[in-house]
Amino acid sequence: MGLILLRYGEIALKGRNRTYFYRKLRHNLRQCLQQNGIEGKVWQAGQRIYLETGQVAEAIEAAQRVFGIVSLSPVQVVPADMDAISEEVLALSRRVGLDPSQTFRVKVRRPDKSFPLNSLEVARQVGAAIATTTGARVDLSRDAQVTVGIEIHPEQAMIFGERIPGPGGLPLGSGGRVVSLISSGIDSPVATWLMMKRGCSVIPLHFSTGPAQTQQVEAIVSALNHYVHGRKLEPIILSHHEVLTPMLERLQEHRGERWACLFCKRAMLAKAAELAEGMGAGAIVTGDSLGQVASQTLSNLEVISYGIQKPILRPLIGMDKTEIMALARRIGTFEPSIDSSHTCPFLPDHPLTQASVPKLRALLAQMEKAKPDEAPGAAGRQRSEDNG
Repeated sequence: MGLILLRYGEIALKGRNRTYFYRKLRHNLRQCLQQNGIEGKVWQAGQRIYLETGQVAEAIEAAQRVFGIVSLSPVQVVPADMDAISEEVLALSRRVGLDPSQTFRVKVRRPDKSFPLNSLEVARQVGAAIATTTGARVDLSRDAQVTVGIEIHPEQAMIFGERIPGPGGLPLGSGGRVVSLISSGIDSPVATWLMMKRGCSVIPLHFSTGPAQTQQVEAIVSALNHYVHGRKLEPIILSHHEVLTPMLERLQEHRGERWACLFCKRAMLAKAAELAEGMGAGAIVTGDSLGQVASQTLSNLEVISYGIQKPILRPLIGMDKTEIMALARRIGTFEPSIDSSHTCPFLPDHPLTQASVPKLRALLAQMEKAKPDEAPGAAGRQRSEDNG
């Protein structure tokens, strides 16, 4: 059996609520093992969480996708005496190929304060042995090429030389529930992943223009499901045409075609808010990035958000396209997002870039006053400058 040390980050700052986050993280790790067919045991000792398994490589690969895990290390367990510790550290140095061209440092953590040497003394003694045996140079900074970790507990010590990054954040399911608007593009899946990283359970909502786009979104959600342990994400698919066409037809009657993108997004947010209310979700998530496209200028975002009865979370708001694409590649949603391209059938030739809430209210009032049997031409003659 192999042992893996799992590290968390901001959970340690949760004060009296830490127990809840610990429990959620351990639960998610167990779900992760079960989902991937890995036999293993997860437990916590003090502030450390451990995973014991005979499938170490598979467990590491799976645990790297568990939110709340900052890093993990496969460890070797030896008796808590200096001879055994030094022997294992030198064996580790040989395994990682330390030589005179490389640098290293030794970091010691000593939960067992009864150990005869303090942390600094252990580090000096072990470091001297490594330098003498391998010829590698000591570098106490984070730039050291190899970091040897030693943790000394009662009756045993743990040695590790590898620190594998995890996704960080908070355990999935600890941050409430959100409805996330997911398109077939690059941005919204990344926004969804970032909210999952903050512990949110996600209800994906997609407005589809056809079967091909639906299949693409299902592939994107499948990529996101690599980070979900337990109940999988299941997208809710609604027809883009059925939800939005009637509203856009009314907009055209009033010569408000340039408003199409804004009204489209408002309609999707309103539907998402309705769904969130019915499913106990506390917010809506979008992939908006400030200024990236016409509908995402600050004034247009204000118009889109006007009157929506749920908080709208925009985790990408300060990121540029390069940053978003890099993250999409890292989390595995980039390839399915670019698999094919879908163009909105309602995209106007010259969309508004600087709408305002007063203009929106004026247009909405005009549309509200129009009679159902009113001819399009009559509605058009009522157009004011505010609608442009």
